[in-house]
Amino acid sequence: MSMAVIGMVAGMALGFAGYFGGFGAFLLVAALGAVGFVVGRLLEGDLELGDFFRARDNRRR
Repeated sequence: MSMAVIGMVAGMALGFAGYFGGFGAFLLVAALGAVGFVVGRLLEGDLELGDFFRARDNRRR
């Protein structure tokens, strides 16, 4: 599936959630979609868990 089709499906899901469930359902669907996106990227190997927990440099600019 192309990224355009995936984006369209995600937009439709958010639209339906917002229309039928209100703003709270819209936020829930958006948050779960973001979590699903990150998990999918982790499973594909595009992201690593260390990317989220990398230590900051102690140097000051």
